[in-house]
Amino acid sequence: MSDVTRSMEATTAGVAARVERHRRSLPSGWWGMLLLIATEFTLFASLIASYFYLRFQVSSWPPAGIDPPSVTLPSVFTGILVASCIPVFGAVRMARAGRRPAAWGLLAVAFALQASYLGLQLWLFVDDLNSFSPTETAYGSIYFTLLGIHHVHVAVGLLLDLWLLGVLAFGLTNYRLLALRVIAMYWYFVAAVAVLVLMTQLYPSL
Repeated sequence: MSDVTRSMEATTAGVAARVERHRRSLPSGWWGMLLLIATEFTLFASLIASYFYLRFQVSSWPPAGIDPPSVTLPSVFTGILVASCIPVFGAVRMARAGRRPAAWGLLAVAFALQASYLGLQLWLFVDDLNSFSPTETAYGSIYFTLLGIHHVHVAVGLLLDLWLLGVLAFGLTNYRLLALRVIAMYWYFVAAVAVLVLMTQLYPSL
């Protein structure tokens, strides 16, 4: 095996790109993220199943006194998060080509979209809290739990973005390229889950 395929030797953008081109198997970090995604998907599947289990135990959902959720704003906000996957994908492509500044810029665009999504969703979340309580009904409990856990996942992704933006500002190495690929996988998962959460959230209004 030549030093081109040795991760420890890939400490510049050009060499990191060469390592990526000559890689013969998926890195351990990729498999680790896949395992994490599998466990987190199980979490969200359980929450969504619980939502519908509770829904079919009652005749009125949401309960009397709670308005069905708005369709427009949550749908638009989720569209923003899904759209952020485009610059994330572009950032990976640029990094794999050794174009660090372009990768950094695209990741910064994605971060801005993702942060906007979280800020807008938290605004809706607080507005809902002012309308009904998570402790008074099963609907309120599962509604806020599902949305809250998803928002936490978005916040974790933003922290990962900030870290990655910080290290990419000082250069592109094979480890940083791998981190970008892994974090991109995480965002694809979060965006896909956002669509499932949105469909569950809007179920009473559909």
